[in-house]
Amino acid sequence: MGASEWDYYVPYQEDLDAALQELRREVFEAGDYYWVNGDKWLAKDSTGPLPRSLDELWDDELVQEAGTHSILDIVRVLGPDDTPDYRTVEPVTGAEARELLGTEVLTRAHVKDFDVFPRSRWVGRCAVLHDGDGKPQEIYFWGHSGD
Repeated sequence: MGASEWDYYVPYQEDLDAALQELRREVFEAGDYYWVNGDKWLAKDSTGPLPRSLDELWDDELVQEAGTHSILDIVRVLGPDDTPDYRTVEPVTGAEARELLGTEVLTRAHVKDFDVFPRSRWVGRCAVLHDGDGKPQEIYFWGHSGD
């Protein structure tokens, strides 16, 4: 199937990992991901029974190998001293934003330029986006996963 790119905007909250977990719940409940029914891959607009829980979804060996091609493939936001690893989200730091985009106060207008931030397959990124007054407004999660 190949990897899929994904991105999501969520309302700002200080705890980035809490925002991630809330987003994962919303995506799961909406069925906005790929899943397996028997040996057949199904997409969000397919008919067929959805898994009843994230545990049930991830119990399937095919899902474990190929992922869901969504934020469900990511399980936690890294802390400042953590090393990016499989199924994690690495926040954009102020220093990184300043070096690559010339500002620490990122907005939606900057998102089109986010390809300058290094990323890896199965490791997402996130950035706090600000309004015109410099107040945190949203968190943008993006990445690609799946096989």
